[in-house]
Amino acid sequence: MMGYPMTHITVPVRKWGNSLGILIPREVVEEAEVGDRDLVDVSIVKKKKTSGFGICRGAGPFIEEEEPHTDLTGD
Repeated sequence: MMGYPMTHITVPVRKWGNSLGILIPREVVEEAEVGDRDLVDVSIVKKKKTSGFGICRGAGPFIEEEEPHTDLTGD
């Protein structure tokens, strides 16, 4: 693929009839100069979904300290 621009994007896979498909955002289409019926190489790497839900489960309430941290403020 020498001489062709390469762009990396992360997009969701969507059901499209009996198949699955991806949509290439317009900005990427313009940047890569891709048009209808052009052939493109696609590498598929499944991303692991991450969620912050429940990350602080079991943590106690936040308590404001009376004395400031002098090691952080430099005072």
